[in-house]
Amino acid sequence: MGSGTTCECNVLKGMVMSLTKIASFLFLVGAFFAMLVACVQDDETNDGEVEEENDVMVLTDANFDSFVANKDTVLLEFYAPWCGHCKQFSPEYEKIARTLKKNEPPIPVAKIDATKETNLADKFVIGGYPTLKILKDGQSVDYDGPRTEKEIVEKVKEISHPNWKKPPETTVVLTEVNFNEVVENVDIILVQFYAPWCGHCQKLAPEYEKAAQELSKHLPAITLAKVDAIAETNLAKKYDVTGYPTLKIFRKGKVFSYNGPREKYGIIDYMIEQAGPPSKELAAAKELQEILRDGDDVVVIGIFTGTQDQRFQLYQDAANSLREEFTFYHTFNHDIINLLQLSAGEIGVMHPDRFQSKYEPQIYNFEIKDTTIEDDIKEHVYKHALPLVGHRTHTNHAKRFTKRPLIVVYYTVDFSFDHRIATQYWRSKVLDVAKDFRDYIFAIANEDDFSSELKDLGLSESGEEVNVAILDTNGKKYAKEPDEFNSNSLREFVMDYKKGKLTQLLKSQPIPKNNKGPVKIVVGKTFEDIVMDTKYDVLIEFYAPWCGHCKSLEPVYNDVGRKYRAVEDLVIAKMDATANDIPYDKYEVEGFPTIYFSPKNNKHNPIKFQGKGREVEELSRFIEDHAATFKRKEEL
Repeated sequence: MGSGTTCECNVLKGMVMSLTKIASFLFLVGAFFAMLVACVQDDETNDGEVEEENDVMVLTDANFDSFVANKDTVLLEFYAPWCGHCKQFSPEYEKIARTLKKNEPPIPVAKIDATKETNLADKFVIGGYPTLKILKDGQSVDYDGPRTEKEIVEKVKEISHPNWKKPPETTVVLTEVNFNEVVENVDIILVQFYAPWCGHCQKLAPEYEKAAQELSKHLPAITLAKVDAIAETNLAKKYDVTGYPTLKIFRKGKVFSYNGPREKYGIIDYMIEQAGPPSKELAAAKELQEILRDGDDVVVIGIFTGTQDQRFQLYQDAANSLREEFTFYHTFNHDIINLLQLSAGEIGVMHPDRFQSKYEPQIYNFEIKDTTIEDDIKEHVYKHALPLVGHRTHTNHAKRFTKRPLIVVYYTVDFSFDHRIATQYWRSKVLDVAKDFRDYIFAIANEDDFSSELKDLGLSESGEEVNVAILDTNGKKYAKEPDEFNSNSLREFVMDYKKGKLTQLLKSQPIPKNNKGPVKIVVGKTFEDIVMDTKYDVLIEFYAPWCGHCKSLEPVYNDVGRKYRAVEDLVIAKMDATANDIPYDKYEVEGFPTIYFSPKNNKHNPIKFQGKGREVEELSRFIEDHAATFKRKEEL
């Protein structure tokens, strides 16, 4: 053969080899894509697959819809793996699953880990564990009965019957058309103003309906109603609805605030109590004498000729407004009238025997006249609700002792028979001073009940039998130097406070020795020097060391500090609000983290950061919207 032929063969051979390699490559690519598609299909199949554990189907966010589709009835349990009640209920639930599996037709029983499948938990508004729901044609029916096989199986079978229909709601639906007609013709009604999209409203809805069902059986029945505040904007505006859900009590059309619980049994108990008379009748002088002898709170009593007395109705209205704060009584009994030396149409405000003193009248009387309005009665009760020196306790301090300044004298307060003399001995010393400072509130308090407060005041280990502090406005506190307690030393302490001679007490961590980082550390003792310095705009974060959200924010906040480190008149700061007092009440901290901007030209009106996101960009926008440095640049 010639050389030309050999060359052609080599070229041909090379082409064949190249085509073979290309074919092999394409085969591998095709195989790869086939495998990839298969994996995706497997994943999709796995997502849609439903595992079964001891006859209970395991549902997830991914497989729920496909599983329940076209199923007439499904029993669902929402549980948490760590929940003790769920673990205890598990064997019973598996028995239920086996029983319903044998039903004709079988009824599937499923469980959902609500801590993992959060979309489903949110969809069904799960607030506790275990929660049972029965799905009937896709509609959720709450199960609120006993957690036993017999009762649950019976309920599921009842709902699975082809003719079963979800009973209509007991809760009355109110609109602008029927509102006045319904509300003005019942003695009492609870009305919920809600927004359909509101998560809190959705969580309240089943509890509210269950309460409505129970209260409809009460004698007399108590009505619960609801208003879609988004659709009924005029009603929402009329009754000052600014958040959802808002609950209000109406009595013959007159509106009162609802301050009760928001779960079934709490709503029931609260409304039954609210439906009762706001004032209790006293029929004998002995009853009043026992109340004054044994009581520990103010007594309000009205004197009337009978229930038809118009003044009595005005008194009842005032009592309804204040029934959660005070106990009201009324009487038509002549012995009580003679005992109190009051006339019909008068109201008496009295304090129990233990709080009577020679410095104050035994009874503060008020006459209801033709011109008297409800607010006049309420003002009289509030004005005389406290004795000259009251007893501050854990149960009453948030209700009775909120006015400032408050002078508190701490010792072993015990009104039982064996300790009454010692308790009143020290109280008499306080009374001797309180009579001369009527603008201030004085109280005695058991030192054991307020041990943490005494610790914050630095008085827990004073060694003294009696300790004293002044709780002032803006959260300011002043502690009396431990020494022998008597009327003169107390008077001197109060006079020094009045003249502004006392040094404010601040709970504070030690002042940091090195505070040169991008985020300045603020403690109680340096709040004034750093945050309130009018030479600087200050962004300050109030945090708690144990707060997870605060820990997540820390690297972001440090980045913000580094970003603005070179800005001379801007300080980025933080403060442990659990270990330090905030000396100004405008900096309200109700949760962690809380962030405020303190403008250099308006230190007493800080601006709270309301952003939902806590990223560098959003915090930067907040700073640059308010800091003087950046405002000047904008003007230029």
